Amino acid sequence: MSELRFTVEHEWLRQDADGMVTVGITAYAQEALGDVVFVQLPDLQNYAEGAEVAVLESVKAASNIAMPLDGEVLEVNAELEASPELVNEDPLGQGWFFRFRPTDASAIAALLDQAAYERLLNANADA
Repeated sequence: MSELRFTVEHEWLRQDADGMVTVGITAYAQEALGDVVFVQLPDLQNYAEGAEVAVLESVKAASNIAMPLDGEVLEVNAELEASPELVNEDPLGQGWFFRFRPTDASAIAALLDQAAYERLLNANADA
């Protein structure tokens, strides 16, 4: 999983061979949410970093997914509309949300790597 990058909002990003970036939420995030019952996926368009692009509803709460970097969403995981439980069952695999082409592909390197994300989780656990 070392190829993944992470945000402080508990999203994971994987840069794919075609230059696109796949986005989902981490196991930590899906465990905190509980059973996901609904996913609203983003429209296929350009978004600025930080823009709300998707919504998750779980048995515990609703949560927003923010655009991790500037870019254009080109594909969504339509399976989540019929099977939102995929987010809980396989958050780092079949539970992905969308794929986008970043405006600046090098910006992904500034996100958290696996070790930095684990330090963030440990700091949260200690707080």
